[in-house]
Amino acid sequence: MEDEPMSAEESLNLIAQQNRRTRRELGGGPARMLAAWALAWLVGWGFTYVTTQDWVAVPGWVAGGIVVPLLFLGAMAYTTYTSIRSGRGIRGPSRTVGAMYGYGWALSAIGLMVVDLRITQFQALSPDQVSLLWSGTWLLLTGVLYLAGGMVWQDKLMYGLGAWMIVSAALSVLVGYPANFLVLTVCGGGGFLLGAIVYFVREKSAR
Repeated sequence: MEDEPMSAEESLNLIAQQNRRTRRELGGGPARMLAAWALAWLVGWGFTYVTTQDWVAVPGWVAGGIVVPLLFLGAMAYTTYTSIRSGRGIRGPSRTVGAMYGYGWALSAIGLMVVDLRITQFQALSPDQVSLLWSGTWLLLTGVLYLAGGMVWQDKLMYGLGAWMIVSAALSVLVGYPANFLVLTVCGGGGFLLGAIVYFVREKSAR
């Protein structure tokens, strides 16, 4: 007796399993990318918070102008490399959705940077308020995009991470300067780290 054809739901589940297996084999699981961002946020914003303390002689521009940009550029480079590498084994709608989501990140980041830079140029805000503007808006953008990713891929963990980032964005503004950097470190970086651990455990258990 010939095998019965799979239902639409079974076909989608099979495709999803194959995509996850391909990503794991090519080293493109979410755990690694989240771990890279966790490192950037924990070290970068943690160091920034330390430089705001009176007992530290390191000027703030070292953190904001050198350490944080280098760490974030490194995380973005690793994320881009991993995404491209993992995408080689994926075809069809999944590849298109992934590319569109990646372009959405880039477009949103550029747009927000222009908005924040323009607002900063008005010089109507104090340096402390500028810090709250940049940290709050970027954390909010991160949360919204993770929410969108969670909805697109039906990933509850990604959706939950996005919600956590949005709450953290509000908290970073409420606590004020310089505690906002501590929120970015503990809540932002800690959220990425927790997500990386959960995804890593999932990948191990799925093998």
